[in-house]
Formats: sequence, C-alpha cells, structure tokens
Amino acid sequence: MQANASGLPMEQTPTIGTTTRFLWWLSTAEGELLENAVVDRNRYAITGMTVLGTWLFATLAWTYFFSTVVDSIWASIGLGIFMGGIILGIDRALIKGITRTNKLKLVPIGFRVLLALTIGLFMAQPALLYLFNKEIHVQISLDNEQRKRSKLQSQDSVYHSLKAPLLEQRNRLQQQLLDKDKEVSAARQSFIAETDGTGGSKKIGLKDIAQAKQQAYLRLQADYVQLESGLRPKLNETDSSLKQIDQNILKEQATFETLLNDGFITRIEALNNLINKNSSVAFRYYLLVSILMLIELMPVIAKTLLPSGTYEEHAKLQEAFEIQQLQKRYQKVSDDEEVQSEKSQ
Repeated sequence: MQANASGLPMEQTPTIGTTTRFLWWLSTAEGELLENAVVDRNRYAITGMTVLGTWLFATLAWTYFFSTVVDSIWASIGLGIFMGGIILGIDRALIKGITRTNKLKLVPIGFRVLLALTIGLFMAQPALLYLFNKEIHVQISLDNEQRKRSKLQSQDSVYHSLKAPLLEQRNRLQQQLLDKDKEVSAARQSFIAETDGTGGSKKIGLKDIAQAKQQAYLRLQADYVQLESGLRPKLNETDSSLKQIDQNILKEQATFETLLNDGFITRIEALNNLINKNSSVAFRYYLLVSILMLIELMPVIAKTLLPSGTYEEHAKLQEAFEIQQLQKRYQKVSDDEEVQSEKSQ
C-alpha cells in the first residue's frame, strides 16, 4: 500500500474539511489533485486566506462607497456584495495565471501587480474616508462655506452689468435731491439768521430784507418739492429693480446651497484639501494607502513567493493525460467513421 510523507497509507489521509476546501477553491486549486499533494495543501490554504481577506475588504469598501451615493442601506449592502464578487473573480483570475513557469517573468507579473495596485488604490479610498470620517466632515463644512462665498462672488460678477447702471442712476438722482436740499437748507438758515440778527445785515427789524430771504427760501422749498415729486418715481423704480436683482441672487444662492452635500466626490475633495493643509494627516494617509493596497496585492504576492510543489506538476501531468485521452477519443471516432465509410462503399 502506498504511503505518504507522514507514514500513513494514502487511504488513511486525514479527511479534508469544508473550510479547507473552500480556501482551496478561493486559491483556484483543484481539490481532487490537491488532496494527494500533502505539502501544497497548506500553501494553497494560505493563498486562499489572502483571497478571502481581499474579498471581504472589497465587499466592505464597496458597501461603504455605495452608502455615500444611495439612501437605502440594503441597496448599499447588495451592491457591495456584487462588486466584492467581481473583485473576487478578478483576484482568482490573477492568481490562476501564475504558474511555476511564469511566476518569475517580469511582464506577466508586472501586469498582474499593476492591475492589483489599480484596484487596491480605488478600494483604499472608501476605507480612508471611513477612517478620517470626522476630520473630513469638518473640512467639508469649511469647503462648503468657501463654495458659498465663491458662488456669491460669481453671482455679483454676473449681475454687475445690470446693477451698475441702476446704481449709477440712483446715485445721480439722490445727488440731485441732496444738492437741492442743501440749497433749501442754506436759504432757510439765511432767513432765520436775518430775522434774529445773527446773520445777513445783523440788524433786527429790517422787514424787507427778511421777507426777500423768506421768499427765496420758500421758492427753493417749492422747487425741492417739485423736484422730489418728479424724481421719486424714478428712484422707486430703480430701487425696485435693484431689489429684484438682489432677490434673484438670494434665490439662486439658496438653490445652490441645497445642492451642497457630503457625497463621495465631495468627501474625496475634502480629504485632498485636508492632506494638503495638514502634513501629519498626509503622512498617515499615505501610510494607510500603502497598507490597504498591500491587502489587494497579497494574493498575487502569496502565489508568487510561495514555492511550487507537487500540485503543479500533478496538474500539468493531469492536463497532458486528459489531452492525450481526448486525442485518442477523437482518433477512434475518426477511425470508426472511416470504417463505416468503407463498409458503405
């Protein structure tokens, strides 16, 4: 009876559990062939663990990502599981193609590493947003205030061509009234001074002079009233137009503020601003990015670094055997067809 390296007969090989078989499946190994590869069992189980870790990480990262863009938590979980499954398929495809013959070749390994880094870099973003959640929300509030100011400045710039002529017209009309009011005030003061002897001729009782100044004052007062009655409608119209423009600006500003949110892109922008402004945050950010990207790289690293054992040789021989059997089968079918053809003739 054939014995394995542990001295036990092959029939007495310990039973392989469901968990181990699941890890083998994750590592893309064929369980039937791996059962007899004693040394490789643990190697492929380790590779399966790295794939499992990447799968779980991808599922959680995508779930958090979708939670920032959809309102339903169940939809986020479902989409996260779906995208996690896609990442699992990609990881299994990456490590399935790594064999004893190409694991040390630069081009195929470099391509796999580049693809894994690209996936890992994107998946790291939701995780980093979760880790820096409090700091990011503080930065979002600051960024939104800056956006409000920028929007208001842009609105002022857009409406400047409309407001400038109206403001100029209002100032001109108000200046006319102010100049006329100054004339009225000066005439009134001159009349009062003449009547009490503090100005003009400085003689009390000169009735004719006082009456002349009074008439001049009353005439200017009448002119002011007439001027005001003519300019007031224009001033009211100008003020109404300016008020309407200001209301439009406030309405557009309010509409803009309702669009401000804390979605995924807004959080990413806030995180970038936070990194640019705070060197301590930047250091920890890049450190975490490196660690999180290593999670996605681990299946490729594990499959590349772990030595190749008897499993790959067994798989290679099994594949060659199946090809040989298939060729024999088709050859037999071809021979049978030729025999049937000869008999029919």
